Amino acid sequence: MAIVKLEEIRNFIDISPASEMLLEKNEKEISFSVNFKTKDNEIVFCDAYVVYHNVVLGPAKGGIRMAPNVSLEETRRLAKIMTYKNALTELPFGGGKSGIKLPDNKDIDEFTRIAIFKEYVHMIREELVAGHYIPAPDFGTDQFDMAVIYGELHIPECVTGKPVKIGGLPGRLEATGRSVATSTKLYVNDIMKEDLKNIKIAIQGFGNVGRWTSYFLYKWGAKIIAVSDINGGIYNENGFDIEKLFKYAPTKDITISDYPEGEKITNKELLEMEIDVLIPCATESVINKENANNIKCKVIIEGANDPVTEEGDEILKNKGIEILPDFLCNSGGVIASYIEWRNAKSGNQTEKEDTFNEIDKKITKCFYKIKEMKEKLNITYRQTATILAVKFLIEAMHERRWI
Repeated sequence: MAIVKLEEIRNFIDISPASEMLLEKNEKEISFSVNFKTKDNEIVFCDAYVVYHNVVLGPAKGGIRMAPNVSLEETRRLAKIMTYKNALTELPFGGGKSGIKLPDNKDIDEFTRIAIFKEYVHMIREELVAGHYIPAPDFGTDQFDMAVIYGELHIPECVTGKPVKIGGLPGRLEATGRSVATSTKLYVNDIMKEDLKNIKIAIQGFGNVGRWTSYFLYKWGAKIIAVSDINGGIYNENGFDIEKLFKYAPTKDITISDYPEGEKITNKELLEMEIDVLIPCATESVINKENANNIKCKVIIEGANDPVTEEGDEILKNKGIEILPDFLCNSGGVIASYIEWRNAKSGNQTEKEDTFNEIDKKITKCFYKIKEMKEKLNITYRQTATILAVKFLIEAMHERRWI
């Protein structure tokens, strides 16, 4: 649901049949198998996909997902989100995505993981060497997987999200959480006319995005009363000391559900709490037709990709609950990836605070453009953001003489 249907915005923007076809049809899809023999002489088969949705703005940019539930349909949807995310933030990238479907119920050790990514590179080497697709970490992958890709190609700009010591960007790890936190702060201060310290916030998901979202909001004085991970959540009406929570669970692989300074709650209970701001940072479709009527927050800040389904979105709109869309809120990752890619090509270096400042600048500019247009048109934030992104894409298509 991250992108609204084009027919919903026809009254606000001229969309020709040719431009509609270019925005609805994927430019390229690659399906292949990542197959190899393990050290135990077992043959592993993984289906894999790369999708280019639209590359009018530049090379296809988007992360690699790796999980048992990865599918071509999901990869298509996420590539489309990347097109609009890059257009909204005016980055010189097209929309791309990649997925590796792991076998069910199989533990992946480090040896196997490295083998997966080496074979992945082998299968799409030409795309990566030519710079047509630039991967980065996503759900189920991390900076060390990107290091394997770099190690196979030795081209600094071929992949982003690398460890800092091998050409990665200081602040890239925290970048998506930074943009989610900045989006939250802007909404609370400018739309709700409140200070962060007076707002009750719940964050679903304590992986990379949720962890750093909570960290920045806490440092800015926010009261985060509930957080959760895949094993469950915790609640404290006075708010959590996020720095202490970081020490308790220093990595995303350690669950926070047993943290002693909070009351145990379920993920369902967290989503349905009576709070001011709900930030889903875990996975897609967590708010849907089954639970949307039970949501009691004032605004949802989408930290995850596609956390609200189409049916859920309609229910929330009828309830008067605002949604700040994912392709604004979580775009910090691709903004930081652009800086890393640019530095790799130019030889420049960037300090961590400069990375954060660049993310804040981009998010703030986009936020106020969306706010201004929304007030004029009296439509949702998601519809407004989509109009701005589509307008930018159509203008680029005209300039490249595609239409």
